[in-house]
Amino acid sequence: MAYKITDACTNCGACDSECPVEAIIEKNGKRYITDDCTSCGICVDSCPVDAIEAG
Repeated sequence: MAYKITDACTNCGACDSECPVEAIIEKNGKRYITDDCTSCGICVDSCPVDAIEAG
């Protein structure tokens, strides 16, 4: 199960520092989860606006 970042993201970066495999990138002012994601779910818990969901 991979995760995705929804439009609710405020681009705060809280998820970046929590991802153990550095699978979250920023491009054009938005954050994305790459195929390197191991589905650990740490990013979900770190998001203050609940903008990360299973997808």
